[in-house]
Amino acid sequence: MLDDTLLDDPARLAEADSAGLLRAAAMAGAQVRATAELAAELELSERLDMGRPRAVVLIDRPGVSRTLTRLLAALLAPSCPVPVVVAEVVPSWIGALDVVFAHTDDPGDRELAASLERAARYGASVVLSAPSEGPVAAAVAGKGLLLAPRVPVPPELAFPRGLAAGLLTANALGLLISDVQVLADQLDLEAEKDYLARESFANPAKALALRVADRVPLLWGLDPVAVAVGEHAAHAFAAHAATVCDVEDYRQALARPALRRAAQSGGAERDIFADPDDPSGDIPTRVLLLSVRTGPATDAARYQAEDLLPGADVIAPAEEIEADEIVRAAVLALRFELAAVYLGLAAGSIGGAGRFAPATA
Repeated sequence: MLDDTLLDDPARLAEADSAGLLRAAAMAGAQVRATAELAAELELSERLDMGRPRAVVLIDRPGVSRTLTRLLAALLAPSCPVPVVVAEVVPSWIGALDVVFAHTDDPGDRELAASLERAARYGASVVLSAPSEGPVAAAVAGKGLLLAPRVPVPPELAFPRGLAAGLLTANALGLLISDVQVLADQLDLEAEKDYLARESFANPAKALALRVADRVPLLWGLDPVAVAVGEHAAHAFAAHAATVCDVEDYRQALARPALRRAAQSGGAERDIFADPDDPSGDIPTRVLLLSVRTGPATDAARYQAEDLLPGADVIAPAEEIEADEIVRAAVLALRFELAAVYLGLAAGSIGGAGRFAPATA
């Protein structure tokens, strides 16, 4: 069984978190502010004052880079007047009218380094969020803008820094309007709500961790931004709690009959007498319907999804905070990160008391 008592014992929880992951995750707002300060010092807005680019290329590398580029693309998609391309390397057609943005916490990623060096050589504007030393940083030295980390956190918790760097780049190009200071403030408020001393019934991240404990989370988005946040949540659960999630747009999710049936029956509580090692037993699931955007289309999707999946949990930040979809997405991403860390501590995958071992004679 999961040691869920750990979550409501602040002293044990703090002791179990020997790596300081809860504190690092709670520094999301500080990461955003530090990135904004560095961008101002480097005069990011002035140096990207190039008019409308031909295309924006978001480089998708392993780690949180993959999830934050997907989120940036989803945020840009509705109104961006130029093509937004997500790719693992810089495309062959890159040129002087294009802008390349990349985030990585691997300073030795030589494939990325070669790709960025080629982009700079062909005259593209390059913005890089990465450590200040190593082949990747050297590839853009004197030819691009490097936003190096000022708030040290583990790579799997650097999502806020990379997201802030991407948002500031989009702001400078006039492709998106985002107030990163408001974003930082809201991330601080979310971290306060999820503080380790707050009990589970008043702590959204702890409550979320308990909801998905010993289940397969089905993270189904009601809008494209929510799907992107779900992808980051799945990354966080895998990184901290060794938990595998399913992430999909809810319409696509419901088009898979077997999983749909499991989801419709997965809300029932487990039989405490069931044999957990019985391969014939159903794997319990927990459907989390994620909603970031607001409006008639999202409302209609939510109504349909709740009707088809009456046992599903709906997580809609718009019901809790008054903010734009950028802030709502980032706040939800942070809540999932903290939930994953709490779950990992309670399960023992990153420390903590872990699961109770069977008694032996």
